[in-house]
Amino acid sequence: MSPGRLRDVAGAVLLGGASTRMGRDKAAVTLGGVALATRIARRLAELCEDVLLVGGTAPPDAAGRRVPDVDAPACPLRGLASAFAAAHAERVLVVATDLALVTPALLLGLVAWPRAAAVAPRTGGRVQPLCALYERAPALAVAERRLRGGRLSAHGLLEELDAVYLDDADLARLDPEARALSNLNAPDELAQAEAWLSRAT
Repeated sequence: MSPGRLRDVAGAVLLGGASTRMGRDKAAVTLGGVALATRIARRLAELCEDVLLVGGTAPPDAAGRRVPDVDAPACPLRGLASAFAAAHAERVLVVATDLALVTPALLLGLVAWPRAAAVAPRTGGRVQPLCALYERAPALAVAERRLRGGRLSAHGLLEELDAVYLDDADLARLDPEARALSNLNAPDELAQAEAWLSRAT
């Protein structure tokens, strides 16, 4: 294991999702010649000793532990609960497959933020529960309870955990180009990301 990586924070790539707008499995879609899930797994592995590949089908070159989804209705909350149940670390840093432009600065910002039951970005008033840091034990308890009760909103999980947020001013410092939270859900969004990567390199 590389020195300096965190043991008390596990990284989790959420592979699930219907991929209806993309038309194919987003985890295997490539950006800059690298599968989206592999890109995120590599980012998380730079920071965390333990990386989980949760649900779905992971690309062969995505490093991490394969974790099946828990028995629950298909929804983002199921992926979160699966990550919390499988992690050994005190905290879990989750990133959804379609957030492949996430940056080390943003991930470090979430980890370095004053500790809370959950820390998540909130840009333009819109909360991002699938790129967030969670305290494993309380988040698992709330997620399991919400799944049993049929309350499947991932945003509701953050509300019940009384999360703290990185708001626009915080995100502007961590992500000045405002691309780290771009959702790559459709072919046109993927093409825009490819064009940005080409200009950046």
